[in-house]
Amino acid sequence: MSTTNTALDPTMVGGGADPRRGWTIVAALAATQTVGYGVLSYAFTVLLLPIAADLHTSTTAVTGALTASVLAGAVAAVPVGRWLDRHGGRALMTVGSLVATVLMAAWSKVDNLPELYAVLIGVGLTGAMALYEPAFAVIVAWFPDPRRRATALLTVTVVAGFASSIFLPLTGYLVAAYGWRHALLVLAAIHGTVTVPLHWLLVRRPATGSLHGGQRPAVARRPLRSVLADRRFLLLAVAFVAQAAALSTFTIHLVAYLIELGHPATLGASIAGLLGVLSVTGRLATTAAQRRLPPTMVVAAVFALQAVAAVILPLVGASAGGAVAAVMAFGLGFGVATIARPLLLTHLYGTAGYATLAGVLAVPVTVAKAVAPLAAATVHDATGSYPAVFIAVGVGCAISATGIALAGRRAR
Repeated sequence: MSTTNTALDPTMVGGGADPRRGWTIVAALAATQTVGYGVLSYAFTVLLLPIAADLHTSTTAVTGALTASVLAGAVAAVPVGRWLDRHGGRALMTVGSLVATVLMAAWSKVDNLPELYAVLIGVGLTGAMALYEPAFAVIVAWFPDPRRRATALLTVTVVAGFASSIFLPLTGYLVAAYGWRHALLVLAAIHGTVTVPLHWLLVRRPATGSLHGGQRPAVARRPLRSVLADRRFLLLAVAFVAQAAALSTFTIHLVAYLIELGHPATLGASIAGLLGVLSVTGRLATTAAQRRLPPTMVVAAVFALQAVAAVILPLVGASAGGAVAAVMAFGLGFGVATIARPLLLTHLYGTAGYATLAGVLAVPVTVAKAVAPLAAATVHDATGSYPAVFIAVGVGCAISATGIALAGRRAR
């Protein structure tokens, strides 16, 4: 029996509630996700070197703390998803934001690696409670209509896409002016001031059972075991794991590869900076296209374009124009996976139980993000150059495009 969203989607929340409340929550989440990612994620890039110098350790050891933080978030993904389906996001996101603020302040006091690892593992756990996955679960609950849901998801991710543009220079200024320890205290204050009150005061669950037109859901949600055994879900899992591995590898190693190709470090960093700008363009284009075409078709096409871009980079990247063209093509899909997961999960399985499904899917995706760059570094060390790494990135994107396309065909 078909299980597409129109037949089995028990949109048991959101429709009958005040639509202004839903969009108010979207605006609040756009602000909290911008600050959350800026403070809990992007600031680390600037803090890496001064922390390593102050603790008299290597950047590799400090980077390992970030890897541990990412893996901690993966461990928390499933229980967080179950909580969200049962209780909503208000309490969870408020507590996560509050504890994350305290941990940021504690981070400013660390004096050795064990303390650093302990704090960042805590940051990873609280990030799972307060960043994109719970925010998307709140939005999915409030917007049963697919078009409005896509617009709401796009709004949050586009605004939050500027987190790096805001918080990288801000963190750099704070470190230069006050040192990394005081910089963390300022960032903690910003984080707590913005995220905690917005999550507590504005995030709410819509009235259970309220639907557009007052209709009741006809069918209960599918059991989790049934979904996990569905080949479409397995195809999505393979696709998004491959995409996550490819994306994190490309991001982490791009500047080093451009320098290896002979470009100055400043030019390499500038070219890499196109990824953030184009992620917004890609999200806008993908959201617009999926209004007219099946979302699986749109996402598969974007990932296929990334595969081509990654493979041709070793061929054309020695010239500045070629490097820019390849990075721009890849960058169009840079932020698409973020909005593709909630769009495709709700397209195939409806909105009920979304957070649990997203949490299950987030575990292997997050592990792939953490492990793939290390594996790529190993390949680079073994071969002495980057072409094999970026060809592997292209293969990963091709696998992802194929998986998404096959999932779409099975749905039809």
